[in-house]
Amino acid sequence: MANPTFETLLYDLEDGVATITLNRPDKLNAFTPKMMAELIAAFDHTDADDAVRAVIVTGAGRAFCAGADLSAGAATFDYDRNTTPERAANRVGHVQRDGGGMVTLRIFDSLKPVIAAVNGPAVGIGVTMQLAMDIRLASTNARFGFVFARRGINPEACSSWFLPRLVGIQTALEWCYTGRVFPAQEAHDKGLVRSLHEPDDLLPAARALAREIADNTAPVSVAITRQMIWRMAGADHPMEAHKADSRGIQARGASADAREGVTSFLEKRQPNYPNKVSTDLPNIWPNWKPREFS
Repeated sequence: MANPTFETLLYDLEDGVATITLNRPDKLNAFTPKMMAELIAAFDHTDADDAVRAVIVTGAGRAFCAGADLSAGAATFDYDRNTTPERAANRVGHVQRDGGGMVTLRIFDSLKPVIAAVNGPAVGIGVTMQLAMDIRLASTNARFGFVFARRGINPEACSSWFLPRLVGIQTALEWCYTGRVFPAQEAHDKGLVRSLHEPDDLLPAARALAREIADNTAPVSVAITRQMIWRMAGADHPMEAHKADSRGIQARGASADAREGVTSFLEKRQPNYPNKVSTDLPNIWPNWKPREFS
């Protein structure tokens, strides 16, 4: 598939690793409705392209994302006054759907693993969009802030679901109550990010992690695993995991990938998995229904 082109993003695919770069560096990559729509489109593309084995998201310039673009001033979050075509298309009755939430819900459904390489300041939607990504690496120059209460609004992008699951309720509430901007070391200490890196080492570290996935694992197995871990975060009993595990093992155990995985291990060689996410992903969730906004 040809690489897509965007106005607010850069998209690159190299050896199975897609890199999505937020690309408004003169505005510290501030989030706009256009960026919302393009991020959703970018993840539609990575899911559809079997050449993509892992996704890295980072920012151009010195910031990851400085939050929502505030150029509309006091009307920034007044969607009745400050509407756009992208927002108008996502209005349900009298309610304007939150654009950040639409992005994180799309990432939640991703069939490819998603790695955040947080190169600089990440506040507001700049940090909440990361919560649906699987692994976060941060530069020592990164800063984080759940600043919503300091802007007179509430947390968004489904962060009230994601954040406590990542760092616990106490830390989530402290960060959201105070709205303070905190350093990368605190984010690491509290478990928000997996590792800290000097600025020049950040992307190489993210790419090395992506390569570990792309070079050694079956893409269909990774897609199933991602669904299992995220969907089970809301399950009410381990039996739900057991059902999915059992269906998955039965389907995957009879696959060409499983034969290749065992054979390559016994022959001490790199595997070459034949199955594709686009055509060979089994349905191990017969009762899973997409949620609708109402």
